Amino acid sequence: MNLFWGAIMLIFGIFFQPPSAPGAELVKLPPPALKGAVSVEAALKARRTVRSFASRSLDLAQVSQLLWATQGISDPRGLRTAPSAGATYPLEIYLVAGNRSVSSLAPGVYRYRPGEHALELTLKGDQRSRVAQASLNQSWMATAPVMVVLGAEYSRCTKRYGQRGVMYTHMEIGHAGENLFLQSEALGLGAGIVGAFEDQNLHQALGLPPEHAPLLVMPVGYKH
Repeated sequence: MNLFWGAIMLIFGIFFQPPSAPGAELVKLPPPALKGAVSVEAALKARRTVRSFASRSLDLAQVSQLLWATQGISDPRGLRTAPSAGATYPLEIYLVAGNRSVSSLAPGVYRYRPGEHALELTLKGDQRSRVAQASLNQSWMATAPVMVVLGAEYSRCTKRYGQRGVMYTHMEIGHAGENLFLQSEALGLGAGIVGAFEDQNLHQALGLPPEHAPLLVMPVGYKH
């Protein structure tokens, strides 16, 4: 591939994002903070997987920071916080919010849209118990005020890299998941991580489009 077409594909990968559904309800998120009080080293040392959460809600600024750290845009060229093979960005991030779990946010499943730094409501209602049930009945998950679901549309990466793009996508999920872990710790929160679930049941519980495959579920909240 010559340099010209390589640059064109890179630009396409960075800036292309499927449009919102007609009439979609968008919730604009507050801008993320770019400086914090906790160092990377301190967050790395303190990070542990959390499976018990306090019954305390989050605010929209915390949700904004968590999602930006996971897959937000961090560069004027459209590059994101987690590295992506060829800037193809196959990841899709969803937020599952419960009843009174996030101030100023109705319960439901929301798709994170990095380009607008906004949430798109895709399914109304508190779906945490359904997600926990689909995750082999791990009831502790439903006690977290929110769950961040990391999924992928593999074709964005495999169109360029063939079957190897699947591996690249899984690498990217790992990068994004660790970003979420560290940002949670820096905010005084805790995060769990779940990869044990029935794929089809979780897909249905979240109301995902066919091309979006859920790969990780990360409950987040205040530590109990």
